[in-house]
Amino acid sequence: MKVELVRVDDGFHFEATGSSSDVKVHTDAAPNIGGQNAGVRPMELLLMGLGSCSAIDVVLVLKKQRQEVLDFRISVEGERVKEDDTERSPFRKVHIHYFFKGNLDAAKVERAVKLSMEKYCSATAQFEPLAEITHEITIEA
Repeated sequence: MKVELVRVDDGFHFEATGSSSDVKVHTDAAPNIGGQNAGVRPMELLLMGLGSCSAIDVVLVLKKQRQEVLDFRISVEGERVKEDDTERSPFRKVHIHYFFKGNLDAAKVERAVKLSMEKYCSATAQFEPLAEITHEITIEA
């Protein structure tokens, strides 16, 4: 896997492209250090990747279980902690909230999420050594 970032302006705005598609993702820094809000922050992108990875797994499992999902969204919240003697602030806690709408079997939804978190999602595996990952599920009919 490979990605490429190209600087768009004389600040911190970059356009990223992955090796498997031509879709562009824009990143930028905060305005207080010279960014222009022309893209997501890199740390936000990490949480988006985690949520997206799990979302794909969950949808695949629920389709195999023949569950009718009318709406599905995920909220991912990360808590960062500054490391001593550095400027780094990695995530130490991540909470994923799965929101579903549909006529769904709660046990099947829980199983789909559990499979994603414990077996399928590589992004979860990437985060786990450094961050405590928790989740919750809300199902609306």
